[in-house]
Amino acid sequence: MSELAAVTRPPEPDFAAITTEELLVYRDAENRFRASGAARAILGEPDPGAAIEWRKIALPGRDLPVRVCRPARAGDEAGTGLPLVVHVHGGGFVGTAAQCDWTNSHVAARLPAVVVSVEHRLLAPGSSLADAADDGWDVLRHVLRQGAQWGVDPARAAVFGESCGALISALAAVRARDAGLELKAQVLVNPVADVTETMFDCPSIAEYAYSPSRALPLLRLFQRLAVPLGADAGAVSPLYADDLSGLAPALVVVPTQDAVADHGRCYAERLREAGTSVRLTEYPGAKHAFLTLPGVEPQAEAAQTEILAFLRAALAT
Repeated sequence: MSELAAVTRPPEPDFAAITTEELLVYRDAENRFRASGAARAILGEPDPGAAIEWRKIALPGRDLPVRVCRPARAGDEAGTGLPLVVHVHGGGFVGTAAQCDWTNSHVAARLPAVVVSVEHRLLAPGSSLADAADDGWDVLRHVLRQGAQWGVDPARAAVFGESCGALISALAAVRARDAGLELKAQVLVNPVADVTETMFDCPSIAEYAYSPSRALPLLRLFQRLAVPLGADAGAVSPLYADDLSGLAPALVVVPTQDAVADHGRCYAERLREAGTSVRLTEYPGAKHAFLTLPGVEPQAEAAQTEILAFLRAALAT
């Protein structure tokens, strides 16, 4: 049996009525597809110049998987350490680091750099956005502290995320500043920036609620899982961080046909108002998660090229 026949994409459930059991079944089936060779026609082929492997990081109370991309051949920087990019995939309650091999392998091979992609705890009853945010931050802090073991230069580090992963990366950038850890860059692609009650109060949500995809039911489920009753939604909403000054320079990438497009625009404006260097780039006609879909989204390659150039300049020796 061919791999394409063996691994098929599950149908999208009714996110407005999904049960916990149905969510977990859907997540497992969808992530198997995203990690399969069959998905590469959509998700893109990894760069042959990168070596990719799964590793586990021992963190307090848990062992967390990470997917590591590094240049297949050591370059001139092998003695001093390569730049570090800590990446967080999108999806929130679904998703896997493997779905981002196309961009992460290209970043690793072409900068060159070591890319550590976090397989964070996914949102579910009993696993909130605060847990996922802790995973992103703890991986960043661990790898920076153990830089020599990872072959990275802790003085040249960046965070990079997409959608919910961009939210986690933005929170990590704030925590890094507060901890005195200097990051050189943050790349936020189609970011969700707000999970409070104002999350849905922007024109892009209204315009793209049900087209080109049924985004609104998915986002409502995402919010319910992200912020359990009694939790502080503002604490995990970068848009409402008390202080956004002194953060790493940011590249905010916004596909325009995206329900959360205004989240990226508003967060970029808040960074700018706080004095943090920010570049906002919009890709007209591109859809949410377009960077992970080069097989069907023609602007994915241009966005990847922009991200590479931004990181190359920020992480230069």
